[in-house]
Amino acid sequence: MRATILYGAGDVRIENVPDPRLIEPTDALLTVSRACICGSDLWPYKLMTPSEPPRRMGHEAIGVIEAVGSDVRTLKVGHVVVMPFAFSDGTCAFCHEGLHTSCTRGGFFGTVEVPGAQAEALRIPLADGTLFALPVAEDGALMASLLTLSDVMGTGHHAARAAKVGRGKSVAVIGDGAVGLCGVIAARRLGAEQIIILGNHPDRTALAKEFGATDVVSERGEAAIERVRALTGGHGVHSVLECVGTEEAMRTAIGIARAGGAIGRVGVPHYQAIPDSEPAFYNNLTISGGPAPVRAYIEELLPDVLEGRIEPGRVFDRAISLDAVPDGYRAMNEREAIKVMVKP
Repeated sequence: MRATILYGAGDVRIENVPDPRLIEPTDALLTVSRACICGSDLWPYKLMTPSEPPRRMGHEAIGVIEAVGSDVRTLKVGHVVVMPFAFSDGTCAFCHEGLHTSCTRGGFFGTVEVPGAQAEALRIPLADGTLFALPVAEDGALMASLLTLSDVMGTGHHAARAAKVGRGKSVAVIGDGAVGLCGVIAARRLGAEQIIILGNHPDRTALAKEFGATDVVSERGEAAIERVRALTGGHGVHSVLECVGTEEAMRTAIGIARAGGAIGRVGVPHYQAIPDSEPAFYNNLTISGGPAPVRAYIEELLPDVLEGRIEPGRVFDRAISLDAVPDGYRAMNEREAIKVMVKP
């Protein structure tokens, strides 16, 4: 079968690799119907060195189960399923607490150790606790929105939950990528009254406004902090969704949060220490978040997708074949596309 392999910065190739097979009795084999390129894939795409081992890329997918191991109990051949970006057993203490990304037996797809989903097929470890069966046909009209439940919609929702978004609150979303846009959806869904999107790409901020953003701040740094405070009577926002992962983004988040506010960070941090810890301390800010346990959120978010109350699939603005994945990486890296869907 064919799969996407990253060899170094900018070096993405589609190559033939051995077909996946069942190894453990808890495994399932998945034929991938839809996959995608994630903003977090762009970090190794930009920074990976040739000395690092190659990686089979991709951690978001919808597919059809082709085979199951002897210990798989809840899934059957032919089920259409969503594959969260992390695999989990569903039975450990952390899974029971809804924190599947800390599963004691779990891990992440698209790493050196575990092959990724930008491929024709994939072995799924711990299938019962990982995959979520969908009540739809393989080529249903909702495929794009359902695919976001594997990562970006659940991650935006996680940021909103960590930031304590609630009815009547003011919210700022830092980042106009797919996660930030889904964060806008999540904030509106949770009842936020004012939603400020911080971004400087007009096509993305226009989509954010369609999703429910009330204000757009295109400035950065201190100018952005001043602008957000001006929009909030000088106080700052109750909730900040930090969806970028840079030191500048976190500094901005701390600068625009009102006293007693909360920051939900879901951008993978590319800094060693949280900046501005002193103002965060004196303003009694809560800083929370991390890898989103999207498996825990699918059941909550799925009805809104199925009934059309939210349309997170609109973040996909390009669909490509597997052979075109290298160009898909280029397009996202150069901000020509928000999020690229892959149809193997």
